[in-house]
Amino acid sequence: MILRVSSIMFYFTHCPINGPLLHNPAVLQKLSHFNTMGIKRDRVVTCPDREAGESMCTVSIGGKTVSFFPANEPGSPVIYLNTVSGEGRQVFEAAQAVGCPLFNLVTVSDLAWNHDMAPWDSPAAFKKGEPFTGGADDYLRLLVEEIIPRAEKELAGPPAWRGIAGYSLAGLFALYAIYRTDVFSRVGCMSSSLWFPGFKEYIFSHEPKRRPDCIYFSLGDREAKTCNPVLKTVQENTEEIQAFYQNKGIDSVFQLNPGNHFVQGIERTVAGIQWLLSR
Repeated sequence: MILRVSSIMFYFTHCPINGPLLHNPAVLQKLSHFNTMGIKRDRVVTCPDREAGESMCTVSIGGKTVSFFPANEPGSPVIYLNTVSGEGRQVFEAAQAVGCPLFNLVTVSDLAWNHDMAPWDSPAAFKKGEPFTGGADDYLRLLVEEIIPRAEKELAGPPAWRGIAGYSLAGLFALYAIYRTDVFSRVGCMSSSLWFPGFKEYIFSHEPKRRPDCIYFSLGDREAKTCNPVLKTVQENTEEIQAFYQNKGIDSVFQLNPGNHFVQGIERTVAGIQWLLSR
């Protein structure tokens, strides 16, 4: 299904959250297909003093800045969002402003984007750009083994479900993650870099570690209007991938928004989160 809207500030009817309980200590153990020998981590595991009435908390884990925006309501779902520094609060406040159901948001920033978000090595997408150096598996190990257990100590109770979301390369990573671990049941891919060479073929030839409950895709209607032969495939790839999941009976949607890749990133991210919360 493809939706077109004149403005990103459309919003779905809110549905109660009734997903299955996913909080299972087993999923926080080491992923069996990862070799963790020789990995050195630095961690700060205590929050700095919060201001009066402030529930948001930020820590450093493995060189990444992790911010927690708790719902303070037992059983609220949690969404993990890889993003740039400072955008987490904007997303959380915008989600509250449009009436999203209660949810916990955990954001991770200070990412090495062309390494941490890239599933495998690939040449630079732009002239004078940096190549991609395939560090997604290493970063996913950090996320599952260290960031998630630490983050969920901040929650009021076990989450109803875990989602993962991201914009641009972080949306690519979010979709890749469900093929490498079973800890996430909902996925938000906002203006995602699904032009990444070989990724569509990877999706079509592999099975997720768990069947996702739902997947959200979005894109700007000008993102494919480029002379770059790699980037111009983004809308075709996104539509084909969304149709692939829909044909498998997985709840999914493709939202086409006005503008290019750099327009209304916060609003597009919130729209994806709200859709995940509405299922």
